[in-house]
Amino acid sequence: MEADREWMYEGRIVNGMFSNKWGDKVDEFVAFALRHPECVNGGTAIRCPCTLVKCQNKKFLNVETVKVHLYKNGFVPDYYVWIYHGEKEVHQRCSRSVRVSVSETDQMVSDNMNHTTYHRMVCDAAGPEFNPDEEPNAEARNFYDMIRAGDKPVYEGNSKHTQLSAAVRMLEIKCRHKCSQAWFDDMSNFIQELLPPDNLMPLDFYSTKKLVRGLGLPVQVIHCCVNNCMIYWGDDSDLNSCKKCGHARYKQTVRGSGNRLYIRKLKVPYKKMHYFPITPRLQRLYASTATANEMRWHSEHHMEDCKMCHPSDAPAWKHFDGCFPDFSSEVRNVRLGLFADGFQPFGQSGQQYSLWPVVVTPYNLPPDLCMKEEFMFLTVLVPGPTNPKGKIDVFLQPLIAELKSLWGVGVQTYDISKRQNFQMRAALMWTINDFPAYSMMSGWSTAGMLACPHCMEDSDAFRLIKSGKQSWFDNHRKFLPINHPYRRNTKDFIKNRKVTKQFPGVRSGDEILQDLNNKGLRKVMDVDAEVVNAAISKTCGWNKRSIFWDLPYWREHLLRHNLDVMHIEKNVFDNIFNTVFNIPGKTKDTYKSRDELNKYCRRPQFAQNLVTSKYPDVPFVLNKSQKKDVLEWVKKLRFPDGYASNLGRCVDANKLKMFGMKSHDCHVFMQRLLPIGLREFLPNRIWEPLTEISLFFKQLTSSSLTDEELRNLDEQIPVILCNLEKIFPPSFFDSMEHLPVHLAYEARIAGPVHYRWMYPPERYLRKIKHKIMNKAQVEGSISIGYIMDEAAKFASFYFKEGDPTLPLKEKRNEVYLDDIVDDDMFEIFKPPGKAIGAEGKRYLADNEYTAAHLYILMNCPEVQPFIDVFITEKRKQFPNLNDEVVNVVTEQEFPSWFEKYVHNRMACGRGRGSTLPGRTSFGTGSQASGMPDPGRGSGVDEGPQQTEDVVNVLQQHHQQTSPHHGPGIVMNDRGTWEGEEGEDADVGETSPEHPTDESLPIAQFDPTIDNP
Repeated sequence: MEADREWMYEGRIVNGMFSNKWGDKVDEFVAFALRHPECVNGGTAIRCPCTLVKCQNKKFLNVETVKVHLYKNGFVPDYYVWIYHGEKEVHQRCSRSVRVSVSETDQMVSDNMNHTTYHRMVCDAAGPEFNPDEEPNAEARNFYDMIRAGDKPVYEGNSKHTQLSAAVRMLEIKCRHKCSQAWFDDMSNFIQELLPPDNLMPLDFYSTKKLVRGLGLPVQVIHCCVNNCMIYWGDDSDLNSCKKCGHARYKQTVRGSGNRLYIRKLKVPYKKMHYFPITPRLQRLYASTATANEMRWHSEHHMEDCKMCHPSDAPAWKHFDGCFPDFSSEVRNVRLGLFADGFQPFGQSGQQYSLWPVVVTPYNLPPDLCMKEEFMFLTVLVPGPTNPKGKIDVFLQPLIAELKSLWGVGVQTYDISKRQNFQMRAALMWTINDFPAYSMMSGWSTAGMLACPHCMEDSDAFRLIKSGKQSWFDNHRKFLPINHPYRRNTKDFIKNRKVTKQFPGVRSGDEILQDLNNKGLRKVMDVDAEVVNAAISKTCGWNKRSIFWDLPYWREHLLRHNLDVMHIEKNVFDNIFNTVFNIPGKTKDTYKSRDELNKYCRRPQFAQNLVTSKYPDVPFVLNKSQKKDVLEWVKKLRFPDGYASNLGRCVDANKLKMFGMKSHDCHVFMQRLLPIGLREFLPNRIWEPLTEISLFFKQLTSSSLTDEELRNLDEQIPVILCNLEKIFPPSFFDSMEHLPVHLAYEARIAGPVHYRWMYPPERYLRKIKHKIMNKAQVEGSISIGYIMDEAAKFASFYFKEGDPTLPLKEKRNEVYLDDIVDDDMFEIFKPPGKAIGAEGKRYLADNEYTAAHLYILMNCPEVQPFIDVFITEKRKQFPNLNDEVVNVVTEQEFPSWFEKYVHNRMACGRGRGSTLPGRTSFGTGSQASGMPDPGRGSGVDEGPQQTEDVVNVLQQHHQQTSPHHGPGIVMNDRGTWEGEEGEDADVGETSPEHPTDESLPIAQFDPTIDNP
């Protein structure tokens, strides 16, 4: 394609007739457009670029009609860049070829073509059936109003904004910053004072909302029974009273007494729910160019190194594809996750009110977009003030009916990225809830001795004699290998008990459904459900038949409801911390626990002293001074900005405890601080199991996981829990301490944890809570705010800033590398951050200075070539050094070697140009380079005697920390450790029976966090 596009506006008519040469160029243009199917609609229609107002790259016409329009009207002005016909390389009139970003191109075309970007936004929102040239009907009137608003500049002479673009930008700013309507009105009035009198800027929030109402998506208001028995929907929509309890649907029409009687003009229901249909919201993901391509990411990416980084990599997803190949053959079909949770909209001190949003999110998106707030869709708003509990299925009926329709029939959807219609279907993969809501969704009771939904009736939980609570103590040996010694241990667990049975495994969907049918459980919508289910639930763990079994594919899922790692981890941490710190009222080591301890276990050393009537101290509880040391250490901790909250605020130095810790605070403390903080104060036999459970959660919550890693975790977690059972009393082990045994299995089946835990939903609930502007109408206030937020977010896809899911402002204390103009600065001194607070000065201690010096040298890319030279020379002197010895020698000798090396090189380079680390010399000659030459000697005393001393020290340390090898361990001439008989033994080799300090998991923690 020729770069010079002047022919588009020259030579169309020659001597009063159409030019054949110009016609050939038009044919080339049409052929070029047809070669890009993403810009072709229906196979033969392209956007017409003629000068007619109704065309101008807005309307699709067949190619012959486009040619006629071009012959008759010519090209739209300044259309040198054929971006609407598939061109990626941008040509300018001067025949120079340059590349510009899509956002810059859109803005350029928008400025020159009556803001077609916002026209495209309106057309995308209206759908492919919308034709701006037809006479509008009542439903399409909103879109025609927006089209006209998109053609009018906000005031005469303004080329950047139209009436429509200004309105959607103001609306997006309001939603992003959570501003009130009063703020919006005041700001609109202030802007009116700044603009010319004849401007078209919306006057207030009402006029703005009226202008962009076409961008909003539908919401249905459905009346409910005040007792949550039913909703007036479907076949029951015409009823005037509840068919189960008989309560009236509407409030009284006549109120007052005597002469003050009045009649309501409208029927007001006692209760109503809001339902937001999911179908148009999923269709909108394919209507915008910002998201349409991303919805196919799950099928286009490939696993790297067998690591699961997305649910599409997991066996559950692949199993579903194998069961339903007709569904998986269309990669644009949507996989959904559902979560529900309740919150108190008025705070802890306000009116008791429980509001339950139900939200769905698509899993087709890539990891950086999946589970983000922008792609979480509120579908059901279960009204308060009471908790729906098991009756939540009543409010899920519209959603389940829509999901069944999306599965069986689907809906015709326009994919703007491929310029074609397709039949979109959708499937619900699983639900995500905390443990109480798990029961509400699944129908399996999560209270009592059958609380575990994986073990079900195979649970070995029992009720404690003194406290009367359920205990899952000694409930994990059945998960061990059949020949594990713990199975035969009759001392450390329940006394005189050996375990021979094995865990039978998780039941399949067909087995569960058959069990439900055999027991005759009812759905809560059935008239006799309450009586029948109450009788059956006394003999099993089921309390209802979940509405999710109505989905035809639900039985085929390998995992239907997720255990929430967030709340499980928090509860495990709370039990450990409160017990180790002996927090009154929260510790599990109570008087009742001591009384019943020896009824189940053989631990007489902890029994009550009959003479003094006191209980002896236990080794897993810290004394007063130890608690002070740990809390003082926590109070002084400083984390990277945004990594964690200020835990120092949670320290109560008087009561020696921590308070007000959120779930993420517990997450950080459990995985990063707990092993370090307790390392100096607890015996190894107690500290090691606590560290192992900490590392278990740390590895489990990794962003990418392999099947082998998860299988190892699945094998390790029963041993870890058994080791904890050897330490803590039976009262310590409630259902939350048992559930970790199933978490590795779920991760192996469904993929990484961060797609299936409650952190994103909890943050989303906070966003919903901020939309409550009218506390008298909580649900209605949330509904209006959510609809406006949807419209603003969709409009933001068309802003020139680009991806709306990224923040438009810099984060606090964030410094970008582009802002640093000093090219001579070493990379290690270009941190992505800046200091907080006032500047302070202090002298470093010798050990601090040495550590800082070593850290800078070992982490500076410019120094790495010198490290390579040092290691090369050491290996020449000691050819048989293994990697461990090399690392130790490097840390001890390299700083002094490097200083001498640089001084010698600079001294030799005087007169020829100075040589600095990692920089090219300004001198001349073949050796005038600052990079070291490994082929030449360094000219520095390498210190062979010092290296031998290091080897001897390592040998002595190895003998001390590896007693199972015996005293005859020496380094052989191959640079490896060898016993007296000649067998090789690696330096880092350890034995499970005799672990060394180096083999402990503490080495995996951040060394920059000080130990108390």
